[in-house]
Amino acid sequence: MGDLASFAKDHKEVRFFLFNFTDLFGTQRAKLVPVEAAARMQKAGAGFAGFATWLDQTPAHPDILVMPDASTAIQLPWRPDVAWVAGDPWMNGEPLAQAPRVVLRRLVEKYSAKNMKLMAGVEPEFHLINSDGSGVSDTKDTQDKPCYDQSAIMRRLDVIGEICSTMVKLGWGPYQNDHEDANGQFEINWNFNDALTTADQLAFFKFMVKAIAEKHGMRATFMPKPFINLTGNGCHVHLSVWDNDRKKNLFEDDKGDLGVSQLGYHFLGGLMQHAAAMAAITNPTVNSYKRINAPRTISGATWSPSSITYGGNNRTHMVRIPDAGRAEYRLPDGAANPY
Repeated sequence: MGDLASFAKDHKEVRFFLFNFTDLFGTQRAKLVPVEAAARMQKAGAGFAGFATWLDQTPAHPDILVMPDASTAIQLPWRPDVAWVAGDPWMNGEPLAQAPRVVLRRLVEKYSAKNMKLMAGVEPEFHLINSDGSGVSDTKDTQDKPCYDQSAIMRRLDVIGEICSTMVKLGWGPYQNDHEDANGQFEINWNFNDALTTADQLAFFKFMVKAIAEKHGMRATFMPKPFINLTGNGCHVHLSVWDNDRKKNLFEDDKGDLGVSQLGYHFLGGLMQHAAAMAAITNPTVNSYKRINAPRTISGATWSPSSITYGGNNRTHMVRIPDAGRAEYRLPDGAANPY
């Protein structure tokens, strides 16, 4: 996992670490730890009152201690005196069972013992709006079908370009930026990775996008349906399972229907069977259901699934199989917990 003291020596501008964790509602929580205390706090953990966050606790519960995963440390490019590090809440000497990152990490470990590694890529959509939340920040962004509008993305190049350049420096491999289907809506795609790494990246991505937007006098929102007449913010997830060495995609079969193996179809069957229940996780707010099966937007389509179906390269399904060996799960939205 590495250690934070060494990270601080290698990144001499860093004066503070944000000991971060994500609660059940997807809200990011943190304490600001000075570099001088980082080594001690890495061993002991940063203390939090669990009831003060959304972790299904009462005021009577003992403190939780957030143990940082030093391998996730990122120096903030827009604030180089601070580094962010993802962590796991512990209580009574063991990881807090309901903490989202703990849940995912334990599942990763369970299936690693079976030579399976879940790989994930995400497509987080967000709106750039006025700082007071009054509407889309770009008053010239008014097309009925603004998706991929060249002029609109160029008018927001300062923001989108800074976010993308930051991701390049972080080694995430961003490969395209686009203006999405709604006015003021954007999406940035980067390389897929193992599920835990991608989840950590998504948590940081949401923090980063909001911070950089604020730096430019705007506000970024990932809420599923910020405007009734505009397409909402999805967070599509591309899923596949590989062997532990990441040399073989266990979902891919050239002879299988749609290029999907029997294991892939079993996985797909689970998504279909449990879709309604999983919506509590993938679509956790009232606002989420204003996106799903919403009235037609001004662009002519909501681009959100309204039924539990799957198919090939067809964006009307809940699960799209765009090419061999992976499934695009289109149900999750911008309010979903990254983990």
